[in-house]
Amino acid sequence: MVTQPTEINVLDRPMAVRFYGARPKVGAVPLVVHFHGGAFVQGGLDSGSAIARLIAEAGAVVVSLDYPLAPAHPFPQAAEQGYAALQWAYKHRTKLAGDKAPVFVAGEEAGGNLAAAVTLMVRDQRQPPLAGQILLSPMLNPCLGTASLRAAEAGVKGCRWADGWKQYLSQVGDCTHPYAAPGPSLRLGELPPALLLTAGDDPFKDESLDYARRLRAAGVKVKDAVLPAPTGWPCSCMNPESHDAPWAQSVREHVQQFFASSNASASASKGITS
Repeated sequence: MVTQPTEINVLDRPMAVRFYGARPKVGAVPLVVHFHGGAFVQGGLDSGSAIARLIAEAGAVVVSLDYPLAPAHPFPQAAEQGYAALQWAYKHRTKLAGDKAPVFVAGEEAGGNLAAAVTLMVRDQRQPPLAGQILLSPMLNPCLGTASLRAAEAGVKGCRWADGWKQYLSQVGDCTHPYAAPGPSLRLGELPPALLLTAGDDPFKDESLDYARRLRAAGVKVKDAVLPAPTGWPCSCMNPESHDAPWAQSVREHVQQFFASSNASASASKGITS
């Protein structure tokens, strides 16, 4: 089930959202707060629909957010509103996804940055409980100096991602803030499990895999995967028709397995065995 856009109240202002999936009659399914891509300056509910649908088809209810865009709304506005939207989702999780539904965040490209940032905010604020983070081709480091970015000829000059970072980080000091640039953050411990998906032709492959390594080194449970090229990531993630792309089934399967492993870990921590 996919709903028409509706609005929720976030920090005393309306935010447009779209829901995917349906609450089960019995039990619960994962509830996922989703952030679309668009280099911080573009995109919306329609461009985020392909990934949101894939996550819902993996067995979740998804709340996809139309968060505020730069340059009109630079850092930290999108992250702060995203965190507030997560709090809203957690408060309404029983109605949306079932009793005691586990709550996740997810995002692609700039949305992956926001999902990672909100995860750090949850850790620092100690609420709400978060079951995991799903990051697809995430923009994590404004330095743009990795080999995979250079191979994609995504240098600073004429680079949509460099321009997006410039519009999003309006203050020079913002580039060192962990909520703005989670990739180089020095404090990554005590975070929930992470699924990081990238691709062989993804300009953000190197920083995605580096983030996965650094999360592991901090004691975080991580599953990462590199999808075979060609995928056209991350740009193809923002195409609604990519729901039927050759890589779509792989994304569904990885997300479904991540949900299953998260559920198994939660059951084990409570002393529940099958």
